[in-house]
Amino acid sequence: MKSKKIILSVLAITFIGLFGFIADDDLLKRALESFQKYQEKNVQEKVYLHTDKPYYAIGDEIWFKAYVMDAQTLTPTTQSNILYVDLINGRDSVKKTLRIPLVAGFGHGNFELKDSLKEGNYRLRAYTNWMRNFGEGFYFDRTVKIGNAWTNQLVTKTDYTYEKQGNNENVTAKINFNNIDGFPYAKKEVSYQIELDFRNIAKGKAITDDDGNITINFTNDKPFLAKNGRITTSLKIADNTIVNKYIPIVSTSNQVDVQFFPEGGDLIQNVRSKVAFKALGADGLGQKISGYVEDNEGNKIVGFESRHLGMGYFTMTPLEGKTYTAMIKFADGSEKKINLPAIKPAGITLSVYNNLVEDSIILKVFSNKAFADKNQGKAFTVVAQNSGNIIYTAQSKLSGLAFAAKLAKDRFPAGITQFTLFDENMLPLSERLAFTMPKNILSLSVKPDKESYTQREKTNLSVKALGPDGKPIMGSFSMAVTDETKVPVNEDEEHTIFTDLLLTSDIKGYVEDPNYYFHDINDTKKMDLDVLMMTQGWSRFNWRNIINNVFPSLSFKPEKTLSVSGKVTQGKKPVVGGTVTLFSSSGGSFLIQTTTNTNGEFKIDSLYFPDSTKFVIQARNEKGRKGVDIELYNNAPQIVTKNPNLPDLTVNINGSMQAYLKNSKTQYEEWLKNGIVNRSILLGEVKVVDTKPIVEESSNLNGAGNADRVLTEKDFQNAYSMEQALQGRVAGLQIINGIAYIRNQPAQIILDGIYVDGDFLNTIQPQDVESVEILKSIGYTAIYGSRGGGGVIIINTKRGKPGYVSNAYAPGIITYSPIGIFQPKEFYSPNYADPKINTSVADLRTTIYWNPQLVTDSTGTAKVNFYNADGTGNYKIVLEGMDLNGHIGRNVTRYKVNTK
Repeated sequence: MKSKKIILSVLAITFIGLFGFIADDDLLKRALESFQKYQEKNVQEKVYLHTDKPYYAIGDEIWFKAYVMDAQTLTPTTQSNILYVDLINGRDSVKKTLRIPLVAGFGHGNFELKDSLKEGNYRLRAYTNWMRNFGEGFYFDRTVKIGNAWTNQLVTKTDYTYEKQGNNENVTAKINFNNIDGFPYAKKEVSYQIELDFRNIAKGKAITDDDGNITINFTNDKPFLAKNGRITTSLKIADNTIVNKYIPIVSTSNQVDVQFFPEGGDLIQNVRSKVAFKALGADGLGQKISGYVEDNEGNKIVGFESRHLGMGYFTMTPLEGKTYTAMIKFADGSEKKINLPAIKPAGITLSVYNNLVEDSIILKVFSNKAFADKNQGKAFTVVAQNSGNIIYTAQSKLSGLAFAAKLAKDRFPAGITQFTLFDENMLPLSERLAFTMPKNILSLSVKPDKESYTQREKTNLSVKALGPDGKPIMGSFSMAVTDETKVPVNEDEEHTIFTDLLLTSDIKGYVEDPNYYFHDINDTKKMDLDVLMMTQGWSRFNWRNIINNVFPSLSFKPEKTLSVSGKVTQGKKPVVGGTVTLFSSSGGSFLIQTTTNTNGEFKIDSLYFPDSTKFVIQARNEKGRKGVDIELYNNAPQIVTKNPNLPDLTVNINGSMQAYLKNSKTQYEEWLKNGIVNRSILLGEVKVVDTKPIVEESSNLNGAGNADRVLTEKDFQNAYSMEQALQGRVAGLQIINGIAYIRNQPAQIILDGIYVDGDFLNTIQPQDVESVEILKSIGYTAIYGSRGGGGVIIINTKRGKPGYVSNAYAPGIITYSPIGIFQPKEFYSPNYADPKINTSVADLRTTIYWNPQLVTDSTGTAKVNFYNADGTGNYKIVLEGMDLNGHIGRNVTRYKVNTK
């Protein structure tokens, strides 16, 4: 405390305070006007998904509540009414996209984790169409691990060791194969394949030893191109049974990278500066280091040691004629020399003291004499902005070597504030980020009606929400109740409404253990957070671009409703006054007509249709003739780039959540015993000889692949027409004059779920077809009623997948399979007061209660009730949400459940 008083006294004596906004400064005015113009034209949105759990198993549902907000005000967005949520697998492939409707910025949904999914590291990615203008760095993107104990009781544990040899990185992977109860798969044959950045680099076979282990060696000879990948193993359990495992390779090295970040951006000769540093392993996680800085004459200048997750800082004054090197010692005892950044002989820099005084932020601007001599009398400006709001502007003419200001913290909103120092031409010179802890937040409380409960007893909760002023508020919230014994989580690693909206969404790069900074806050954590601000970059915009009026290209419009639009042409000329008809026979039949404008364009909006709706769009010219072309204005699906959160990948998925998976396995066996599920539908990763061809994206009402005959792409890859592709392949099927007959009756053709006439068959190009399902027997055709009397031929095209368009069938006709509005399931919570419920089935739920639409009334209260499961121990209640004025809140409450 004494040192703080001394520093403040020096500040008071030495520095000239910054003064407020100078109204007649034209450059500053223009810069702020450009900033305002940027904010108005580029209203940015933030997305946060509250999920019921941090990890899952096959057979679970991922339940989520979406909060979509104006990034500037944190109030619910008024831009977008539709949110896209992707489930992405470990190979960066989208497994499912949901189109979530937003009401006042809020929406909810769920992903069903079917047995066709493999265990692994998945991603939840969420964004609006408008957000696509600003790049994936602004999306919600979180890694979620999904295990599997229902059909795959194989547990692998992989340990990597590394060796550097020239430019090559040699890796040894020791893989252990056990079942979920810990018994090894001994003397079993294993085939393996190594991929780095989707490139196969090695393959082979091995036999497990008595403990179920194999050892694989491989070399990364292009470490500058590929750093991660996966090992695919196939363990032969029995003659006809092989189990695949996909094991992530997070890195091929154990090298530690250390970077140094002078505060404000530069080391300046004779200016005392803080220098932050960050030490990251090849896996992207922080590594503990220590060391010292020495000059070019071997003199030790200052020692340092990392504080938290490989980050720390030291203070030094670079001197003229000196260069500096950091001597670093790593946790394994090895050492390394790294040169510090180059020293500028003349310069000026910005420094921020965020924790020196409890209620204030102190700004200091330092220059050295060489810079001051050349710039005396010139004006320098500091601008502070938070979430697109200008919080502070000040300008001062340089008359010495430094000036400073003391600012009250209560003027700064919660989250990251960007301080930028500008020269007399309003060009940015130095930048510093500072974090203000949230104070103006909701006060939330959840009170159970009892201190403890018993198994399957009814729990009554009372929710109370107060605004920052202590008055009751109406708000929108989501609540998840989990059995904490079965779903333990490290509190530091959690992602919350605070971590995502106030921290990780506004800075570049990965943030390890984000919730460390938001729970049990103390001075140490505040300092650690300030060091994080010195090592991460601001992501939302670039000041130089704003001042030069260089704004992003806005290619994507905010979506208010679903729509279909396009252009009709004939001989490359627009068709004016043509008729466009949109109709569907799946997902709810309807027919809409419109006409083209003077540019040949059309648009049908204010549509609302569920997912899996298939459309046919037909166009005619102004004389009703067919020979026209239709171009659909269909946004291409959002591409998937590499996982930005690679350090979150878990190598040993099943092993890392074994208790959870054992519970999942026991639950499955209980359901199986009581006839709730059927073992035959859960094949998972087990390969069975002589299976039916796999069919995806099928419109078969019996279920994909449930047909008398299934043909896949390889069966007709050389055919020039669908008639040739089908003729002679199926007993009882004949094609006469282009019409398909089964047992002498015309067959019903179904194209991507749409019923089409028999003569439509030969308008379909074989190269566009993914699969064909032929239904002849009454067991398969009965579900189609009278339409199935002559059999059914179901044609599933490659373009029948969601979002794809095909115009290869006939002039003036295209088919369109857009992603429709998702209709979420209702969370099931058993009512044990109901005598009809089967109480003999064990209740092993991990998510006890989920409510994404919890709304407090005018008194700030809401009531919730549900029944506990059979699990005992602590149950954890997480309540998150916000009011309509941009105030957010979170509450964690626990209660005890005892044996009945």
